[in-house]
Amino acid sequence: MELHGRSVLVTGASGGLGQAIARRLRAEGCQLTLTGRRGDVLDDLAAELEGRAVVADLASRGDLQRLVSAVQDVDILVANAGVPGVGELTDYSLDELDRVIDVNLRAPLALARQLGERMLQRASGHVVFISSLSGKTANPASSLFNATKFGVRGFALGLRQDWAPRGVGVSCVNPGPIGDAGTSHDAANDAALPAGFRPKLPADVAAAVVRAIRHDRAEVDVADPVMRAGVVLGQVAPQVAAKLNRLADGSSR
Repeated sequence: MELHGRSVLVTGASGGLGQAIARRLRAEGCQLTLTGRRGDVLDDLAAELEGRAVVADLASRGDLQRLVSAVQDVDILVANAGVPGVGELTDYSLDELDRVIDVNLRAPLALARQLGERMLQRASGHVVFISSLSGKTANPASSLFNATKFGVRGFALGLRQDWAPRGVGVSCVNPGPIGDAGTSHDAANDAALPAGFRPKLPADVAAAVVRAIRHDRAEVDVADPVMRAGVVLGQVAPQVAAKLNRLADGSSR
């Protein structure tokens, strides 16, 4: 899909990663609607990029529906909003657990369901889900985060099979550790990286989003070769990868 002149909704736009995505899409000629919880940041960014801001908490079903009503004919959805879900599962109250699931999983699914309907009617559009390498392989002390990101990735890949024949693209962008993002889309972002691992930058994720839309890519991973190799190991030999993770963490679990 060509990007110039397309209308785009970017969720999580008040975070560092969302801002980078928004700026890159505007540079490509897109008309932007930006949403997030921090109204002051959104207003400044919208003014800079000649877009509009819609303050919304995606854990609130009322806010979610208000957002859909404001952008129901959008050409492209970039579902970027996310909250960290790291730590032991038993450290979370049920309310906290619900919030992680609502923001990381339910909201992107609901937005795709409601905004995608108009795209299907036009036989044109694209949905990009910002997932994580944590949606491809499991990490210690991040079972909740893994659950939401595995869910988003599985949904994106399945939805792509349903919608591609009907003219609507679906892509999944999977960042690894991102430096200077101001938010986390990978459980490893909050931990010191071992020697040899190089975090990517928000601009790298923004470039991956553009590539996914323009070339209709099913998945784009954003990570250095060492991290990508670790993900492949985690997929083909999960028990071995888990043991190596425990050794790296100095854990006896």
